[in-house]
Amino acid sequence: MTNSVNGKIVAITGGFGSLGLVAAQVLAERGAHVALIGRGQSPGADALPPQLADAFQLGGVDLGEPAAAQEAIDAIATRFGGLDALVNVAGAFRWETVADGSVDTWDLMFRTNVKTALNASKSAIRYLAAREGGRIVNISAGAALKAGAGMGAYAASKAGVARLTEALAEELKDKGVTVNAILPSIIDTRQNRADMPDADFSRWVTPQQLGAVIAFLLSQDAQAITGALIPVAGRV
Repeated sequence: MTNSVNGKIVAITGGFGSLGLVAAQVLAERGAHVALIGRGQSPGADALPPQLADAFQLGGVDLGEPAAAQEAIDAIATRFGGLDALVNVAGAFRWETVADGSVDTWDLMFRTNVKTALNASKSAIRYLAAREGGRIVNISAGAALKAGAGMGAYAASKAGVARLTEALAEELKDKGVTVNAILPSIIDTRQNRADMPDADFSRWVTPQQLGAVIAFLLSQDAQAITGALIPVAGRV
């Protein structure tokens, strides 16, 4: 199967969150060796799904700091003897209007959504370029294309992820490394259901669906795709 990720070494930032964990599970089920990087403390093997019992966990990592990102990526490459792919899931969301919100939120969103992906990607480049078919997949957002009220800071940061994706794809295309981004709509997570209890959850995109798209982008079948911003919107 050319779309297989079997045997691939994959680092996932935001690996302890709702999307990161499910994406890791999807990849592990397909034979990937998974490393999880998180800002919080490692949950431990007993707290993870059975498919992730052997996942390498790195907790307490502030990817907003370049040195911390490099240390984490180096640790993964040392543990597994290299790195085939990086999936940048780490990020955060804030809803505030420009009129009533804080300028500091814009700095927070840039640090949490853009700098984490930037630092992790920069740290991983030499490892990915050393492998055949290196991959980077970023998680941007549908809001990167058009912001609504209260979405300014978040949308601007996710647009930054999109531009990072495009620029890095151009830089790395002759090194055999592809760089793409997924643009989800509303993701069907427990937190989003709690925040929007009256919504039709069936219209949202699930973490499992996003995990499947990530798996495709990491596969040989996607070798000709780079610099793409791929909407994965469900029926939103």
